[in-house]
Amino acid sequence: MGQIKLTLKTGETREVEAGTTAFQATLAIGQGLAKAACVCKLNGRICDLSTPITEDAAFEVLTFDDDAGRRAFRHTASHVLAHAVKRLYPAAKLAIGPAIDTGFYYDFDVDEPFTAEQLAAIETEMKKIIKEDLLLEQFALPADEASALLQSMGEPYKEELCAEHADKGEAISFYRQGDFVDLCAGPHLRKTGQIKAFALTSATGAYWRGDAKKKMLQRIYGTAFPKKEQLEAYLTSLEEAKKRDHNKLGRELEIFTTTDVIGQGLPILLPKGTTIMRILQRFVEDEEERRGYLQTKTPLFAKRELYQISGHWDHYRDDMFVLGDPSVFEDPNAEVFALRPMTCPFQFQAYLNRPRSYRDLPLRYNETSTLFRNEASGEMHGLIRVRQFTISEGHLACRPDQLEDEFAECLDLARYCLKAVGLEEDVRYRFSLWDENNREKYIGDPAQWETTQDAMRKLLDRLGVDYQEEAGEAAFYGPKLDFQVKNVFGKEDTLVTIQIDFQLAERFGMTYTDADGQKKFPFVIHRTSIGCYERLLALLIEKYAGAFPVWFAPEQVRVLPISEKYMNTSRAVLQSLRGAGIRAALDERGEKIGYKIREGQMQKIPYMLIIGEKEAETGTVAVRKRGGGDIGAMPLADLIARVLDEDKTRVLD
Repeated sequence: MGQIKLTLKTGETREVEAGTTAFQATLAIGQGLAKAACVCKLNGRICDLSTPITEDAAFEVLTFDDDAGRRAFRHTASHVLAHAVKRLYPAAKLAIGPAIDTGFYYDFDVDEPFTAEQLAAIETEMKKIIKEDLLLEQFALPADEASALLQSMGEPYKEELCAEHADKGEAISFYRQGDFVDLCAGPHLRKTGQIKAFALTSATGAYWRGDAKKKMLQRIYGTAFPKKEQLEAYLTSLEEAKKRDHNKLGRELEIFTTTDVIGQGLPILLPKGTTIMRILQRFVEDEEERRGYLQTKTPLFAKRELYQISGHWDHYRDDMFVLGDPSVFEDPNAEVFALRPMTCPFQFQAYLNRPRSYRDLPLRYNETSTLFRNEASGEMHGLIRVRQFTISEGHLACRPDQLEDEFAECLDLARYCLKAVGLEEDVRYRFSLWDENNREKYIGDPAQWETTQDAMRKLLDRLGVDYQEEAGEAAFYGPKLDFQVKNVFGKEDTLVTIQIDFQLAERFGMTYTDADGQKKFPFVIHRTSIGCYERLLALLIEKYAGAFPVWFAPEQVRVLPISEKYMNTSRAVLQSLRGAGIRAALDERGEKIGYKIREGQMQKIPYMLIIGEKEAETGTVAVRKRGGGDIGAMPLADLIARVLDEDKTRVLD
């Protein structure tokens, strides 16, 4: 067949026989590499190692250390999971089983939720499948044959997925391992035996396609690694993560709670949580005012007509809480109201309050906004994803020549705020683009989208932002830069966004008179400075394990009298602390001092001041610092100065 040339990542070249598989080519490079290989990259395309190479190509071998290799490894583990479930429970219907950042999952339609005993049995069966070292083989069928196969297999969810691809005229891809066949685009490992260490970590409910209107399925989560010690390290970190889980720790520390009688996704912030949020809100609002923002306060709901202008009614209504009788929602003559999912249409009315000149721009509005979104019950989790939340929202109207500076300033503000709370280094930047294959999700024409995205890409590059592009994550009215942050379990959510909007100003008739006397539409930047406060609070609980830095700790100092005899002295100390602006409390219980100290440690109080005979006589306080133990006696004035300095400079340790 002749020789072809492979160009390796190092730049060196290798000649192989045309038709050589990627695995054979890898083996020729080195047995160690072949053993570690998961998939390969041929001319930039991720492929199975069983893929024959028929022409000259750039060739790169990907291992578990590479993101694509790791995902193929764990996606193969999800197939092993599905294979095991079908062996043990043949009536189970298969849904989807992707790799995720922390491992993999697979959704099944079964009569009852999986129990711990069943998960153990499934793990045992998976070990058998791995030991069988089954070859994974890809094959493709025309859409009609693929549909017939899935129908004969009794897999309705796979049929639905197949039908979506059939509409595009594509051949349908399957993978076979032994007697198990699954609809899948791949890529995968060569053999099941390459999975050396895995564990099933949990089982939960999940709606099909994430839609609460569809059937609840049962999801099994797991993870997989090439080495046993990697798995053990991960499981250890998972146990540590559970200790930091805000949903557990936030309740134990009495930061927030929820009740069934109020409803899912509607948390109650207790005094500690409310105090933290108040401190953060004041910090953000003061900083925004310093940077030239004008604060507004707008209604929590509005008539349908406002959302029709903005496009939310057509593109976002399923995620909104619409008030009133559903039977009149489509009646154009009925008065229909909806709770606001965003603040932009309301702040646009502030812009429209009077005519604007080019001299008025940039115009920066900010608002601490309460918003409402009808999240699916399966998606909600503690404070991370809720139905009512508070956000540091803002909208800027600017001229084209001001756009870059204003965007850069929004970026600087967000970074400043996140640095202050210790989250800046935890951020991944995502440049969210529209999905040109799903145009009905968006307003505007393709040319506008491409022009705006190209301009934003150049802007991000000039600003030196290290971002990753992801299609389909844009807002329906424009592209955006998302600040992505992971919780302790590795689940990533958006905390902050900065969006360039090239459409809504025109839809709302927002104009300004330019220097040439012509009416023009401004660019609008939608932005948050520190994001959703509830989500932020969840991330901070987890990051600090409840041991918050002094500057936003709900209780900075606790005064502990050794006995009733020193209560009056302790009350005077408390009064001095509060008079200095320090958030302080007094433990007046008749408990022993050791018990009070342990209680303060469990509550993660930054400073505890112990008052006994010596302190009462000398006017000093015996100081215990969180994480530092007993640091000795000092004058109360010195302790106050120390705490105020940590508060003012926003010390994070």
